[in-house]
Amino acid sequence: MIDLYFAPTPNGWKISVMLEEAGLDYQVHWVNIGAGEQFEPGFLAISPNNRIPAIVDHDPDGGGEPVSVFETGAILLYLAQKTGRFLPDDLRGRTAATEWLMWQMAGLGPMMGQHGHFKLYAPERIAYATERYRNEVLRLFGVMDRRLARYDYLAGEQYSVADIACFPWVQTYKRQEIDLADFPHVQRWYETLKQREGLRRGMALGRDRINRNPQDDAQARRTLFGIKD
Repeated sequence: MIDLYFAPTPNGWKISVMLEEAGLDYQVHWVNIGAGEQFEPGFLAISPNNRIPAIVDHDPDGGGEPVSVFETGAILLYLAQKTGRFLPDDLRGRTAATEWLMWQMAGLGPMMGQHGHFKLYAPERIAYATERYRNEVLRLFGVMDRRLARYDYLAGEQYSVADIACFPWVQTYKRQEIDLADFPHVQRWYETLKQREGLRRGMALGRDRINRNPQDDAQARRTLFGIKD
């Protein structure tokens, strides 16, 4: 059994999708990030960067004590190695999957997160910041589109942890007002992945718990954005 410490965010959904796609048994522990539960000592013991998601594997390979893992890239690689799924066996495929997973963590996620913050949540709209991050997001979508013009999936011809990592961020395109028609290969990839039952189940987790307007909640605003009233 795997304990999943989770909130319904793009980063959280990466791991719920992976667990569903891999068919692993897991138990959800909800972390109310607007209320600051990510700063509680019990959570910090497994996720010292006070970020969701995190997991605890009570049945690790080789037995022994439970293994805790934080950071989504590390979790995805851990689960891929545990199950032997969604990470190609061959050197080139495995390298490509790892490259594009790191690309998501270092680029696509952070840039879309910053663009979403300044566009949707910032108490003061700053045109320069919004435009700067929007341009970077569009550049990254272009990078992804060129890759997917050559291959069905980011790692090549095999669905992998790289696709699982990118999908939950790409699915925010409507709120971020990105026209997928401008990126036809990303759009094709997105529509293909949407048909996967495991992905759909993973993406459905916690939908009823989403706070779409945390900027209107004083406590959530202080906790999530470091904004003082």
